Amino acid sequence: MNTADAKRVLETALICSQQPLPVRELRVLFNDELGADTIKSLLEDLRLEWTQRGVELVCVATGWRFQSRPEMREYLDRLHPEKPPRYTRATLETLAIIAYRQPVTRGDMEDIRGVTINAMIIKQLEDRGWVEVIGHREAPGRPALFATTRQFLDDLGIESLDQLPLLDNPAQQSAMFEALAAGGTQPDLAIGEQPAALDDADALPLDSTQPPEAAADAPPVPPDDESAADDAAQAVET
Repeated sequence: MNTADAKRVLETALICSQQPLPVRELRVLFNDELGADTIKSLLEDLRLEWTQRGVELVCVATGWRFQSRPEMREYLDRLHPEKPPRYTRATLETLAIIAYRQPVTRGDMEDIRGVTINAMIIKQLEDRGWVEVIGHREAPGRPALFATTRQFLDDLGIESLDQLPLLDNPAQQSAMFEALAAGGTQPDLAIGEQPAALDDADALPLDSTQPPEAAADAPPVPPDDESAADDAAQAVET
């Protein structure tokens, strides 16, 4: 098989696939007659050939895929004008803390945010496939350690956590993830049937009269200063 035919086979498989395809699966197309390095070289050639088109070939955490370019979203959204449900600032700040400080316990997150984190916030992120429990800390109560998933990286359109931008505080980080929740880089990314959005009131101050569901290792912390996060979220919306 010549190079042109091999690229045509790869192109067809990627366009027809509903999920990103890793190199090891793409090798199956050729009965493993082409090595991984050869496949990667052909994929890079394909990436260049699609440079001037509205669709691009990218490599994400779980493999290679075709996706629409960000500048095309304005037009594609006209086919599906309904807006996906929005996640609250409390949920996005929690996601940002997990992404940038992982692995972390619920107590760690509460220490950083300064408020008790409602259990439904973490469940919402788990249901979306963005975070998961990867172990337990050797501490009283053995609290669960949370980290982001490969699905999270795919939805951001990146290969690894090293590609996350360097941001100074959780407010900036949550603002970035608000953009992800609003549409992301994947063409068909939308917040589907999710639990009802949580109000910021669901992030209870630690001194609330309602019993908090804090992790065993969560120390008392001062009230949450939300002004910076509000400014960041407002900047994203505009």
